[in-house]
Amino acid sequence: MKELTTDVVVIGAGTAGLSAYRNAKQHTPNVLMIEAGQYGTTCARVGCMPSKLLIAAAEAAHSIETAPAFGVHSSKPTINGVEVMARVRNERDRFVGFVVEAVDDIPSEDKIRGYATFLDTNRVQIDDHTIITATRFVIATGSRPAYPGAFNNFGDRLIINDDVFDWQDLPESVAVFGPGVIGLEIGQALHRLGVKVKLFGVGGAIGPITDPVIKDYANTVFAEEFFVDTDSNVSDMKKVGDKAQLTFEDKNGQKHTEQFDYVLAATGRIPNTDKLGLENTGIKLDERGVPVAHKYTMQCGDSNIFIAGDASNMIPLLHEASDQGTIAGQNAGRFPHVQTGLRRAPISAVFSDPQIAMVGESYKQITQRLGDCGCFEVGEVSFENQGRSRVMLKNKGHMRVYAEQGTGLFIGAEFIGPQAEHIAHLLAWAVQNKMTVPQMLDMPFYHPVIEEGLRTALRDLNAKLKFGPEIINHCMECGPGA
Repeated sequence: MKELTTDVVVIGAGTAGLSAYRNAKQHTPNVLMIEAGQYGTTCARVGCMPSKLLIAAAEAAHSIETAPAFGVHSSKPTINGVEVMARVRNERDRFVGFVVEAVDDIPSEDKIRGYATFLDTNRVQIDDHTIITATRFVIATGSRPAYPGAFNNFGDRLIINDDVFDWQDLPESVAVFGPGVIGLEIGQALHRLGVKVKLFGVGGAIGPITDPVIKDYANTVFAEEFFVDTDSNVSDMKKVGDKAQLTFEDKNGQKHTEQFDYVLAATGRIPNTDKLGLENTGIKLDERGVPVAHKYTMQCGDSNIFIAGDASNMIPLLHEASDQGTIAGQNAGRFPHVQTGLRRAPISAVFSDPQIAMVGESYKQITQRLGDCGCFEVGEVSFENQGRSRVMLKNKGHMRVYAEQGTGLFIGAEFIGPQAEHIAHLLAWAVQNKMTVPQMLDMPFYHPVIEEGLRTALRDLNAKLKFGPEIINHCMECGPGA
């Protein structure tokens, strides 16, 4: 057994791990990075980038399908699944290549291949070949898909999102379980690319939405395009021949039995912390076996162990993983001098059509914090008659914005609608800068733009906060259709 001694060990070479390694290196040259899987982050290899490539192809096909509404006519698009998936794989590999190049730049003596297991708070064993003694550690082991055991009845017809991006061709049919971010994005994209898709969920949840008004709107608008049942009753799941078969009840209570080429399990992810031997470290774990860490330092209790990225089970988004890796790496590097790091305003987006976005505190978080005390107000707007949205025939959407009573402090938003990814950034900047609703309304709004819909929601909120007058319908100051 080989034995090594170093200052910092980073376990995992994904987005969070690479960020932690670089930042720890600013404080000590003695940093080792452990990785057991393929180099290339979850985002680049099986997450945000390949999914957006599939969505881009779907948007191209959909634009042709909807062109007649503008008076522009052409033949029905022919979708070549082999070519679609070839571009997805090629571009995916290009993005992965950039990450691998960055890893290649790391000195070989700093990289060790294998699975790490804690022996105690200062030692980890790598497979059966190396024991490393260090004074501090960063856990950045990421997460993996999780699904109920009953799904195994589908045998090799069961897939996860990782598998989709290795397809050589598009299948004829897919049943998607889980209408969260992954299931909704991939499900709608496959539908628009000519695949028969049925999307199933439980409890009515869709995307990350917590606001009941936005949730109801989203359920309605997506179900108008393809089969979406977010509170489904599915039974008799099994493999029959080379197909996946299941029975489900429609919304009228009628039972249907159908077969699909694949079942995509998009029912959630769990942190990769269960096989690290954390019970040997003495650090506090939550009910899922995930280390309990300080949000602003990423330190696990007062120990020499830090955690970052999806493994932390905080916010599983790339920019959050990068920020957490920065904080964890900096603190591991200068330990025991631990400092708080920058945590930015929460922002998330779903690249469906219409898009979904959430900024700041969610409706659920606000109501849990403030309850029914009347300490906050909600402004809202529909995008169905918003001027620029109607011009582009993208006029499906609803926005709800939240602010504190008394101070007028803008605290969050949940919305579904056109270009939500861009509006979300404006609102996240407002949250981070602790702007009030009147201050936000003092900012410029061009005409005609979709952001005028945001202004309408803010004006509605401003009136409810008693900072301004009630909205006048068809106000010419706002421009037609604002």
